[in-house]
Amino acid sequence: MPTLDTFDLALLAALQTDGRSTHQQLAEQVHLSSSQVGRRLARLEADGIITGYRVVLSPPALGLGVLVFTSVKLAHHGDTIIERFREEILLLEEVQECYSVAGEADYLLRIVVADLPTLAEFTMRKLMRVPGVESVRSNIVMTALKRDGPLPLSHLR
Repeated sequence: MPTLDTFDLALLAALQTDGRSTHQQLAEQVHLSSSQVGRRLARLEADGIITGYRVVLSPPALGLGVLVFTSVKLAHHGDTIIERFREEILLLEEVQECYSVAGEADYLLRIVVADLPTLAEFTMRKLMRVPGVESVRSNIVMTALKRDGPLPLSHLR
């Protein structure tokens, strides 16, 4: 793991708060010159600490009012089934995230859809038809208390 100094940590914290900050704005926040900020950001990108920049859209503003966490259990765990599952899940735009997990389920998915009828349709006509899927258990989010929080950096100080 690369060594990060207080300036690097301040830059990372500032970018997590506002990823659209200019080098000049970041320079003022962390008390460096714009050129030093640019060099540090290039190094943090090259080291793989900053992996990209993106716009975060509001699902409800786009008519995607239902957030669901779904546990998926596979019928078998052979390489072919796992690879087919992976290929099919990557094609489902409703699946925002998919993690292989330890425990009762094999995978945990974060899914967004417009409404409950759409969730039922997605589950029955798409998710349950993915090869190897044995069972699906969904938890529908009622209220999001915290979303997309910044990564903790205090352990690096």
